[in-house]
Amino acid sequence: MPLYHKLGKIPQKRHTQFKKADGTLHYEQLFGTIGFDGMSSLMYHLHRPTQVKEVGKTEDVSPKAAVEYNIKSRLLKGLQIKPENDYLSSRKTILFNTDVHVGLAAPKQSMTDYFYKNTDADELIFIHEGSGVLKTLLGEIPFEYGDYILIPRGMIYQIHFDAEDNRLLIAESYHPIYTPKRYRNWFGQHLEHSPFCERDFKLPQNLQTHDEKGEFVMKVKKQGQLHHMVYATHPFDVVGWDGYNFPYAFSIHNFEPITGRVHQPPPVHQTFETGAFVVCSFCPRLYDYHPQAIPAPYNHSNIDSDEVLYYVDGDFMSRKGIDKGYISLHPAGIPHGPHPGTYEASIGKKGTEELAVMIDTFKPLQLTQTAMDIDDGKYYQSWLE
Repeated sequence: MPLYHKLGKIPQKRHTQFKKADGTLHYEQLFGTIGFDGMSSLMYHLHRPTQVKEVGKTEDVSPKAAVEYNIKSRLLKGLQIKPENDYLSSRKTILFNTDVHVGLAAPKQSMTDYFYKNTDADELIFIHEGSGVLKTLLGEIPFEYGDYILIPRGMIYQIHFDAEDNRLLIAESYHPIYTPKRYRNWFGQHLEHSPFCERDFKLPQNLQTHDEKGEFVMKVKKQGQLHHMVYATHPFDVVGWDGYNFPYAFSIHNFEPITGRVHQPPPVHQTFETGAFVVCSFCPRLYDYHPQAIPAPYNHSNIDSDEVLYYVDGDFMSRKGIDKGYISLHPAGIPHGPHPGTYEASIGKKGTEELAVMIDTFKPLQLTQTAMDIDDGKYYQSWLE
């Protein structure tokens, strides 16, 4: 979404001389999207941001399909993903198509030995467990349980955790991630009916400028390959910047649910959108208040999209046998709905405390072997009476 922000020192006019105290120039860099047509930020470095000393090994980190054509509804037990020390090594893709890779991570250690840049995709990281600080060349963003962190593609960052117990849900999007356009006016400002607004966003702060030369390891993801590079200067040497292209965070706890007299469809829970998938937040809310309302969702056909639901916390009223960290996959082509008994049992209930993240894709999702290893194998039969 178009939201202007700035930190540090910048010249009065862009693309003009901006001198250091010793009379030498700062180095201007445009961090832009969609060529020169999308949102961008203009940053000013102490050193040239182009100084690559070495290009080392390359690793293939592209996901491999264990199930390419899936028709089964599945239940994946996400907390069975074992913790690992390294942040990147801990990231495990479970579901993917050519538009988005959905993964889980349980990193124990902060990123201190290297920097990371994903040039393939925007990253949307949901913090299920843990807290810490996202550090970037544009500033820092503290995060905690329930935060979505949106990191634009090409952003150099490190993640520092406060402790070892961390659980992340990660969506890598090959399309830009925005807030839903129906929440915004033609200027880009969030409208009064939006379930959240700009005031809820956590923007970069505490810009730290490092004037250091040496060898700085950068791991760069491009075309599904992880390239190991060495930069000659510290990448966080920005003295100031302004613009519209930067990371930010938003807490799921600040999403204000839209309710009605009868059951509302999933789009009222939408939080982010792309041209290929959407992300929704299911939050504690009052149930429908029509005297004959059935709060549980009606059966619905997945004709055009695969539905992924990550269960975060609370009581999931339309499902049986669901626990924290479980992930249901309802593939396109077959209908799904509440489990037997939950439809009737929901009548008369006044509210729910459930908390979940949903990702609906318009292309079918493939499953990796990691997903198969945590699949319960029988969820597709759970609607039998």
